[in-house]
Amino acid sequence: MTPALTLKDRLTAYEKLMRLDKPIGILLLLWPTLWGLWLAAGGVPPPDLLLIFVTGTVLMRSAGCVINDFADRNFDPHVERTRDRPIAAGVIRPAEALALAAVLMACAFALVLFLNALTIKLAFVAAALAIIYPFVKRVFPLPQAWLGLAFGFGVPMAYAAQWNALPRVAWLLLLATMLWAIAYDTAYAMVDRDDDRKIGVKSSAILFGRFDVTGVMTAHALFLGLMAWIGWWQLRGMLYFAGLTAAAALVYYQFRLMRGRTREGCFRAFLNNNWVGCVIFVGLAADLYLDIRVTR
Repeated sequence: MTPALTLKDRLTAYEKLMRLDKPIGILLLLWPTLWGLWLAAGGVPPPDLLLIFVTGTVLMRSAGCVINDFADRNFDPHVERTRDRPIAAGVIRPAEALALAAVLMACAFALVLFLNALTIKLAFVAAALAIIYPFVKRVFPLPQAWLGLAFGFGVPMAYAAQWNALPRVAWLLLLATMLWAIAYDTAYAMVDRDDDRKIGVKSSAILFGRFDVTGVMTAHALFLGLMAWIGWWQLRGMLYFAGLTAAAALVYYQFRLMRGRTREGCFRAFLNNNWVGCVIFVGLAADLYLDIRVTR
């Protein structure tokens, strides 16, 4: 039975359920979306479009967390890191969580209605990816790839909103984002690997086994290599590649954190990916800004 909560306690429970107290997930979802928005616009995108995508990112990430916790409500009580989550702890009822997820997704969809028909169609795909992900890890040995598609789908939506088309670069940037997600979420999965084995949840950390660190670094290398190729193809300059160089240095730092395979080291490596996304965005934005200044 759900204990009686004060309004403050209930709002705190909702905050934890949506992971607003842990914004790393929002940031990892936001960076690729910003890459796509800036590349598609050739610089700073229109303010209204930027507001729609940033707000939508927060809403969809929050909804995804609620759906994930609903799907894992019978697993989370058996995992040390997740047993205190609101649904697992019995603070929030499953039906209440579903209602919250529905409200969040409805708000996100309302924002998309300000965009063109192609973007609206893609929004349905994005919603399906987010809803299905928690169940994919029951059956698919590499659920991090699906997560990457879900986290990167803001990229084709960014192009669709501004071009009303889906050029090849949008799909390549989505592929790069998927590789990045495989890298960082494998590091995250290494923290929970023992618990996941016990409860039967699949992950790339289990799939890669003793080659887990090698798998993370390989995914990072493919990600950065593809980002470099995209930059060359899109005629980006030195500032963009300086951002990629900084990202590569951060990846090496992650390797040093992960090579001992400690829970703390792997989790710190996962968190460090926020800075990977950030330096790539800063390099891209600065490069586009300089390009505009030079051509004026």
